[in-house]
Amino acid sequence: MAKILTLHGVNLNMFGKRDPKQYGMATLAQIDEQMTTLGRELGVEVECYQTNLEGEMCSRIHRTFEEKVDAVVINAGAWTHYSYAIRDALAILTVPVIEVHISHVQAREELRHKSVFAEIAKGQISGFGVDSYLLGLRAAVAAIK
Repeated sequence: MAKILTLHGVNLNMFGKRDPKQYGMATLAQIDEQMTTLGRELGVEVECYQTNLEGEMCSRIHRTFEEKVDAVVINAGAWTHYSYAIRDALAILTVPVIEVHISHVQAREELRHKSVFAEIAKGQISGFGVDSYLLGLRAAVAAIK
């Protein structure tokens, strides 16, 4: 069975509490549950991981390489716009990386318009709320078939 890792970055543990206009009311636990459920429907195993520490995120990505994960879905939060450390860790991977965002980043502040992951990601999905994650999982599954 294919394995897809979902990575949640800085501050995303605050989903459901943080700026509901941008991020909705779903909690991270609810998002993870929806990802796991959809994964079962699609015939893949989904593991979810969240951290607020950049070095821990890099270490988790490094383990992904060793674990033979088939694809990564990542919402790195604010790290998307400036973390070259996470970008470089993702660049080590030889599997599809799908970047997702709940909010429509291009319709927000200019500082959110640039993704340092864009060049290495298979694609980006944003602006569809929790469905961005679910669409990202579907894209990851399609990319590994």
